Amino acid sequence: MAHHIANEIPARLLMWQRVRAYAVPPSMIEAATARRAVGDWAGACAAARINVDFDLRAVRDRHGSDLVTRLRADLRRLAPDLLRWHMPRIAPDGRLRPGLTLSLARYRTHGATPLQLVVRTPPAWADAGQWMSLALWEGPGSWDAAPGHPPHPHPHPDRRFRLDLHRHLWDSGCSGELARRCGAGGAPSAAPSGRSGVPDRPDQPGVPGRPVLPDRLTVHDSPWAVARWAAEAELLLRADGRPRGAFTVRLDAQRRAVLELVAPDDSHAPTFRPLREAPAPQEVAALPVLPEAAARVLPDLELLRAGLVVAERLHPLVAAALAASGSARVGGPAEEPGDPHRVECRGEVHRIALRDGVLTAIDHDPVQLRREELLVALGGPALPCLRAIDAVHRSPQALPAVRERLRHGDVAGALAVVEALLGPGAVLRDGPLREELESAAARRIDHGLFRSGLLTLRPGAGAVGDGQASGVDHAHASRRPRLDRRTPAVLRRKLSSRARPRTGLHR
Repeated sequence: MAHHIANEIPARLLMWQRVRAYAVPPSMIEAATARRAVGDWAGACAAARINVDFDLRAVRDRHGSDLVTRLRADLRRLAPDLLRWHMPRIAPDGRLRPGLTLSLARYRTHGATPLQLVVRTPPAWADAGQWMSLALWEGPGSWDAAPGHPPHPHPHPDRRFRLDLHRHLWDSGCSGELARRCGAGGAPSAAPSGRSGVPDRPDQPGVPGRPVLPDRLTVHDSPWAVARWAAEAELLLRADGRPRGAFTVRLDAQRRAVLELVAPDDSHAPTFRPLREAPAPQEVAALPVLPEAAARVLPDLELLRAGLVVAERLHPLVAAALAASGSARVGGPAEEPGDPHRVECRGEVHRIALRDGVLTAIDHDPVQLRREELLVALGGPALPCLRAIDAVHRSPQALPAVRERLRHGDVAGALAVVEALLGPGAVLRDGPLREELESAAARRIDHGLFRSGLLTLRPGAGAVGDGQASGVDHAHASRRPRLDRRTPAVLRRKLSSRARPRTGLHR
């Protein structure tokens, strides 16, 4: 008898399902779209929680009117809610990848380094609200020298995460190209067979520079868009001024696929193959890196194929692009949840509902409720209806949804859920719900300190040596302890490890 493998949903798809449900709420999309429709790109950025860290007049004085004209045109086409929709995220919560500088567009200037429009994410300790910022990067040292801006842990644009070659992920005028660029019209990505020169399984991961490929490329739940690698690599190499050549694909923290783009002539579609000779590690590090947006399958396409989301729940621009290619399926009506406020009390089923902005047991007389509350204050037993109301105040059934909204910065949505459960006039009691709201408010203070430049390190991160270091003492707090023979083995492995657990997830 053949063994059947359980069809389990990959963890990354469950993460992206939560991201699509909570990270970019419909209210944000509607507000940003309304501002963008009237030409208010700054208001659209504010609605999508994106700060603007440059002044167009200062840019004009420094680089001229021609560059400002091109920059303003891109800003008017920018859909900040669509950009947030496609931003790289990390497990397990699906929050924005922290400490990232991502290039959106490049502008040729008189200098050696082209001016770049970039989007930045704050470090993990200051990511409350999941705010991002738009900035202009002029080259090494430009960000640190800019007055009035908070220092960033990684100011240089990341080669692995770049969207200047994928304008359809943030440009409202190019969003219609999404289906073609992600291969939505064709079959799921499949790797070439081993007879074409590509191995069916990865080589030894410990040897640097070896041509390796993922070991699950031909299944429907594979995250790799191998069928698009050749076309995307051609765009990448052409942008770097190379008609053909070698490139790399990051598979995980230890493995890189070193490939070569080849074609019989310019009239034939290019293909890729592993290099015949393994280059040196220094040469591999200098090769162009295929961006993650091109190396992996679009998460929305994976969710649609797995049946984890319907087209109506996607971003309107994404849904329109995928619907045009026939990839988006229309789902049936959503199931209405049952009434959670029904309690069995004294042999009867009583109702709990909002009255005058407060959650109340409506099947009990107000005088009786005041008498029972006084009895509880004196130490007596409470009615089942009162116990249910107290439980809802401390840890409601919708607490996971409130937590997800707070993690993604949707404070207004979280408060709307709380008010729908408890009413606008409710007084929160001690419990998990109040702790979550207080923690979210406290983290907003850390983000404000980071934006103001008053605190550049996580509080307590510099507590080394005599323990006197603080977030204000930047010179001493930023020093890493040196590794020597007296360093404990556990600390030595942690500091020398290449893996980054906090940011170790794709996209």
